[in-house]
Amino acid sequence: MTLKSYLALITISTITIIVVAIALVFGYSLQNAYLDGISKRGLELARVVAHDDRVIRAIQTSNLGQPSSLQDHIESLRKQTDASYIVVVDKKAIRLSHPTQSMVGKVFIGDDIYPALIDGKELTSVAKGSLGEAIRNFTPIRDKDDIIGAVSVGYLSQTTSELIYQHLREAGLLVIFVYLLGVIIAAVLIAKLKRTFLSLEPEEIVQKFKEHELILDSIRDGIVAIDHEQNITAINAMAIEWLTMNVLSVSQVVKKPLSEQSQSLSHFALEAKGNITKNRFNLGKLEFIATLYPIKSQKGDIGYVIVFFPDHGEKSLEQELTATKNYADLLRAKTHEYANRLNVLSGMLQAEHYVDAIEYLQQESDGDQVVLRQIIKTIENSAVAGLIFAKHNKAKDLKVGFLIESDSQLGRYSPDTNEALVTLVGNLIDNALLAAWSNRLMTPPFVKLYISDRNAHIMIQIEDSGAGVDEKLENRILDFGVSSKHYTEQHGIGLYLVKKVVDQYHGSLDWERSNVNTTVFSIYLEKRALTR
Repeated sequence: MTLKSYLALITISTITIIVVAIALVFGYSLQNAYLDGISKRGLELARVVAHDDRVIRAIQTSNLGQPSSLQDHIESLRKQTDASYIVVVDKKAIRLSHPTQSMVGKVFIGDDIYPALIDGKELTSVAKGSLGEAIRNFTPIRDKDDIIGAVSVGYLSQTTSELIYQHLREAGLLVIFVYLLGVIIAAVLIAKLKRTFLSLEPEEIVQKFKEHELILDSIRDGIVAIDHEQNITAINAMAIEWLTMNVLSVSQVVKKPLSEQSQSLSHFALEAKGNITKNRFNLGKLEFIATLYPIKSQKGDIGYVIVFFPDHGEKSLEQELTATKNYADLLRAKTHEYANRLNVLSGMLQAEHYVDAIEYLQQESDGDQVVLRQIIKTIENSAVAGLIFAKHNKAKDLKVGFLIESDSQLGRYSPDTNEALVTLVGNLIDNALLAAWSNRLMTPPFVKLYISDRNAHIMIQIEDSGAGVDEKLENRILDFGVSSKHYTEQHGIGLYLVKKVVDQYHGSLDWERSNVNTTVFSIYLEKRALTR
């Protein structure tokens, strides 16, 4: 079944059910209201006749046994109303009037008149009389306090049904008109939906959407689409890799502001003002070229499709090669350093200088043991403790002093929380070690760590002897790929990851330059946010 047929069937079925239900309720209410109105009119007419002086005198005469007739008078009254008949009876239920002349003087047919004749009650009933089944309304006729007769005003069922049918037919025409109007409106809406969906069926729409995603992800350039409020509406896999290093998924990025992923691209979109523009920006050590293509909607709002790709010039390739060579040289130096230590130890053992070998090993490990005991004493969290010890060894290799504040403290947390803490502490220490080592010619390099969860917050503070954050990068230092370090293995990823974790747990991240020319990064996280 096509979308048009399906929508038509559902819409028409719904309208039909609603209209039929309304028609039934309306018809039932109309019939009851009409019958109730007939009953009230009949009783009112009967009361009028019961108070007629001429009727009272005729009944009094009949009750005395003398012949009396109200035929002409009552029939004259009946013809002025919509009643089928008006019958007046005396105390013995003898008719004094009847639409059929031959029925005058005979006993009234039906026991439903006696409550009015004997008990003086007004009532309405449906019964069959000489003229057929009718709605019969009864009222007693009184002479002062004595009941001397009764009046019956009737409406034949056939006549009543015809009147009700006439009213229902008029209402039915209105219902049919409403039904047809609903069908026409439904047809217009379905046609509008088909135009909106470009006459595509749901399966075709899903297929087109999947094709759209595959095409975007197959393009090796980064592609980001944003609306007039700079919220991301679409992004391909390459853009996710370059902007977030695959830390975030597409669902975590879509509908979020572009500025959260790149301040540079956000500024380009603000400056474009609806024109096709081309700009350059950096992610890590790579320089990218971004082209912005404006999209204008029917409302005049402007969005953009941003296409960006790395500019692989000779300079950038040379820098990459230099960084790789430096890294290889560092590995060779470390290999020689440890090889020398192993050779010294091997010579001592071969010369059977076991005491000297033990002292040499003890000397190498004493410093580590002191730090390890301090970490075990203050940091109960095994994941973070192991990380800090590993960073201490890295600082030792770089010949950077590494100090852990003696009043540090950190308890145990869930695996997810431990993962977040490891990301925060690890990246901050790596940045601090590199900053301190890079500034070693200006001041003795050192890094100081303080971490505490004594209160309602977890506080992490890293201080280093580095040169600080470049003023040109202060507003962008937390963006992915932005780094103040050059010709290193760092790509501006660490602080970006730190910011993502801090934002995830609604914490705060600050940095400042201290009075003694050190850089201090501070993080505050609420424990409640970490344990949710």
